[in-house]
Amino acid sequence: MSSTVDLLLTEARRDDEREGRRLISALVFAALTVSVMSTLGTPLIPTIARDQHVSLESAQWMLTVTLLVGAIATPVIGRLGDGPRRRRMLLTTLGASLLGSIVAATASSFPQLIAGRALQGIGYGTVPLAIALARQHVAGERQRSGIAMLSITVAVGAGLGFPVTGLIAQGLDYHAAFWFGAIFAAAAFVAVARVVPKPQAGGSAVVLDLPGALLLGGGLAALLLAISNAESWGWGSARALGLFALALALLSTWVLVELRDPHPLVDLRLVSQRAVLGANVTALLAAMGMYVGMALVNRLVQTPRASGYGFSATLVTTGLVLLPISFGSLLSQPLTRRVIARFGIRPVLPAGGLLVAATLTLLAVAHGSLVDIAIATALLGVGVGCTFAAMPALIVASVPPERTGSATSLNQVLRSVGGALGSAVGVTILAAHQPGRAPFPQESGYTTAFLAAAAICVLAAAMAALLAPRRVAGASPGPASAAAKAAADDAAKETALLMEESAAGTVGPGAFDGERSR
Repeated sequence: MSSTVDLLLTEARRDDEREGRRLISALVFAALTVSVMSTLGTPLIPTIARDQHVSLESAQWMLTVTLLVGAIATPVIGRLGDGPRRRRMLLTTLGASLLGSIVAATASSFPQLIAGRALQGIGYGTVPLAIALARQHVAGERQRSGIAMLSITVAVGAGLGFPVTGLIAQGLDYHAAFWFGAIFAAAAFVAVARVVPKPQAGGSAVVLDLPGALLLGGGLAALLLAISNAESWGWGSARALGLFALALALLSTWVLVELRDPHPLVDLRLVSQRAVLGANVTALLAAMGMYVGMALVNRLVQTPRASGYGFSATLVTTGLVLLPISFGSLLSQPLTRRVIARFGIRPVLPAGGLLVAATLTLLAVAHGSLVDIAIATALLGVGVGCTFAAMPALIVASVPPERTGSATSLNQVLRSVGGALGSAVGVTILAAHQPGRAPFPQESGYTTAFLAAAAICVLAAAMAALLAPRRVAGASPGPASAAAKAAADDAAKETALLMEESAAGTVGPGAFDGERSR
């Protein structure tokens, strides 16, 4: 009798293992799809500007609009996807990515391309949902390895998106690159629909801060439009000043709404925590610096040699030059853990910001070969990855467990906002160095923009050093009980997972939602 029971238990465990592997495989495929899409349009910006007869500043919205929509969509989808709704919302984000790819692939006009990229931005909510589902349905070591695999997939997929889509677009045209994304999204949708288990009926009603979402989206859109067009309109023009005033009014109102709402989209009350404020300011500024660098490198290497400084790089070469950013972000996570173990959390954020600043300064003075640029992009990935990896460790150590989800969600939103701002700021600086009807900006524009981005990262490092707590909460002196040690070990494992998710999401979509409870 006992042998029969043992046999049945063994078979049940094997079934659970098979189901766990299938689930993780489907979630990894979903994460790979959206991480590829997150960088899909970046190398294509100069090509689309030429084919659609728009300025490079306008074409840069191929990246900016995806980041902007992602910044709003991630916390909204995290809220809507709470509990039993996760599977449904995961299918929704993949469906939006599929629809966006089709819209862009069939586009005959630039506004349709922007609309397609905006829909793809909704897919940024896929990664936090996939990680939440892995936490929900898989346990133990398989859960940790599965989340690690998801995190690695995000970084690798984002990196592969650069050269692979460039290869497709170069061999055919840019529409084919978006059809490639559509095929991936359709396959991921089917895999998730077939493998991810349906939830039990029920679930509490969702309290969604719709006014907060609308105010944040409107305010950021007005701000980015003003920054992107102020150079051509004139910084003192009525349109530019009107948009800046509108952005200020909407974002100020958003802050007031979030502080008064019992269920805010983003919990701004947590900013009063010194460590959280330091992590968030650093996230915003570091993301700005990184995306200024990405935008400029993308344009620089594709600029014709006839300009006197470009490389006439193909789409594939451009993708390969940007690829080291992802490898650098993968290296950053174990490096950050070792530094924290040796020196503590406090020095990591300033060090990461200074590394990014030094890299951007290197690009400003030495961008004469593709090898120099590739080395710099790898260092950029390491620096930003280390900075982002340290943020959740600092936040988890500084806020109560029940507030961790909201705190990390705010940090992720600011990372996306910083990326969108950096994307707009970089091309605005270049536009200021493009005299008259010259087809390309002067080389001094790149030098100025890289140095400006470096200055932003120096400011990020300084703010991180000033705002970092002298002592991290949670460290209790004296001997600890066995239960306390076990709890500390569990907390350390959880923090390690958060660090891995955050660092791997340096380039691609972020890995946090606002509804995870600790």
